[in-house]
Amino acid sequence: MRTRTRLDSATVESLLAAAVAAPSIHNTQPWRFRVSPRDQLLEVHSAPERTLPLADPMHRAQYLSVGAAVFNLRLAAVHQGWRPEVRLLPDPHQPGLLATVRLTGPFGADDQPSDPGLHEAIARRHTSRMPFTGRPVPEPFVAEMAAAAHAAGARLHVPDVAGTRRLLRLTAAAEARNHTRPDRTAETRTWITAPGADTPYGIPVTALGPPDAAARMPMRDFVGALPALRLPALWFERHIQVALLWTSHDRRDDWLRAGQALQYVLLTATAHGLRTSLLHQAMEWPDLRAATALPGHRRCHPQMLIRFGYGPDGGRTPRAPGRWRPGPPPATETETS
Repeated sequence: MRTRTRLDSATVESLLAAAVAAPSIHNTQPWRFRVSPRDQLLEVHSAPERTLPLADPMHRAQYLSVGAAVFNLRLAAVHQGWRPEVRLLPDPHQPGLLATVRLTGPFGADDQPSDPGLHEAIARRHTSRMPFTGRPVPEPFVAEMAAAAHAAGARLHVPDVAGTRRLLRLTAAAEARNHTRPDRTAETRTWITAPGADTPYGIPVTALGPPDAAARMPMRDFVGALPALRLPALWFERHIQVALLWTSHDRRDDWLRAGQALQYVLLTATAHGLRTSLLHQAMEWPDLRAATALPGHRRCHPQMLIRFGYGPDGGRTPRAPGRWRPGPPPATETETS
């Protein structure tokens, strides 16, 4: 850990490099940054041009993505010796301003997370769409992942075998619906990039995973009816391990907290040598999302289904540089929804 006394350009670039390493739906990276070095303040705004109108009409997934970036930003600030003070949705007159992070120092002993292994995991975390080994993850690791979600204001439920099958069936049902909607397929395919394409957004074809030969794992089909891009099927793990991330409420600030919790869970898993992938399909259909909730739990609002285990590293996806704009936001900024 380094101790900083002022927010210079090098520090800002370091912080934003960590922020943009966060996962986002289809690697849309739906965030923008504004920085006030004088006030030692970083603002995180939504990016209206990088949304998914069909898959994410309420922008819930966008908020999760931004929340994950805020968590990385906060973690990097602690690593640099700053105490980050995070405010979610700080200004009702700027609905596109999703969070602010004010840096003060030095950080206190109660600032969490402080594990240096988590900061190191930022660069190593990649979504893996490949088959895992099926080797059981030790219970202490799973307990740490659940504790991470709880510390960030969410909950992580790890189901039994029957519960896992239920969640995977709902995910498969959502994927099947996507196949019947050409508009949804087209929207998803928009974010696939060809090898060598000069774009910092989207998912390269080389980072896509194969379908499961046994049809146990409902991975998202990004290529649709493009046989030239379809990979040969592989056998996925027989014993699939998943966890449901959920919150007690379902407001905009809950989505941002869920995004922070998601990243905390993913980095905790990465620090223990685990691989992860995100199953979001059922969350994109209101009835299927509701069906993934814990049975009998009235205040369970599902946010993400996480697959975890041991396996190969995921293919790297590009990132746009952490560009930032100095000074206050323009008065014309409006909400994206």
